[in-house]
Amino acid sequence: MQPIHVASPAAADKKYGLVKTLTRFGARLAVDDDLPVMDVNCPSLNRAIPSVTQHSAALLLARMRIEELTTADRRKDEFLAMLCHELRSPLGSIQNAVAILRRRSVDDIALEHTMHALIDRQLRHMRLLAEDLLEVSRITCGQLRLQRERIDLCAVVRNAIETLESDFCRRGHRLAATWPDVPVWVDGDMRRLEQVFVNLLGNASKYTDPGDEVALSVSAYDGHAVVRVRDSGIGIAHDVLPNIFDLFVQADEAAPRSRSGLGVGLALVRMIVQMHGGGVHAVSAGLGRGSEFTVRLPASV
Repeated sequence: MQPIHVASPAAADKKYGLVKTLTRFGARLAVDDDLPVMDVNCPSLNRAIPSVTQHSAALLLARMRIEELTTADRRKDEFLAMLCHELRSPLGSIQNAVAILRRRSVDDIALEHTMHALIDRQLRHMRLLAEDLLEVSRITCGQLRLQRERIDLCAVVRNAIETLESDFCRRGHRLAATWPDVPVWVDGDMRRLEQVFVNLLGNASKYTDPGDEVALSVSAYDGHAVVRVRDSGIGIAHDVLPNIFDLFVQADEAAPRSRSGLGVGLALVRMIVQMHGGGVHAVSAGLGRGSEFTVRLPASV
């Protein structure tokens, strides 16, 4: 490449083979690494060498796209592996329960009830997993339509608690709930919003040690309905926190498979909340120090 002539008061007619200029992508683009470096942020110079900057910008965009596709492909493979585990575990439990019921006497009523409860619990887990996956697929394809109505958010959250009641009891978790004195009205899809809080409360329970507490509050503030879910569990690493609502991202990728999940639930939470015109925010002091999720929805007049 021929060197580029750049005039400057300090060194007239001096040749620079490497010109770096700030582009709208915020990157510093370079050509011809064999010659000295000069940083330039000059509109006239940028117009004088459009082919250089355009070519470099195209290369940068191509590299960024390749990195995105590589990351997406890796996450897809990890997701498929986790999906197989998530399905294999409840299916194995159901198969064992059925085998026990076949071997034992039908007169053992207590055992029969225990096995039926196990089968019911595992089937419910698989159903919730399938619903999350279908909802994410519908939203990303633009096929999900909200059935809006004026609803009391307290009733929605109570339904979510009822759905997870057996999980809280089985793990010995204490749910400390704070409710307002009056209904908190929102204009939303009751079933979709219930999914939001089933996911948030389910995560809080899953990542909290047996016997510990999960705190929940519902309130109205500054024109918004606000729901907070706080746990004392494993927490979220600072480097993961900014991406915690991205698809297939897990709070603790080093956690055992039994606790890691698919990385779909929080992505679905954000999608549904945003479709309602609201937002969701997560905070954590770090690993082992619990976390708090806050959902804000526009209050209905």
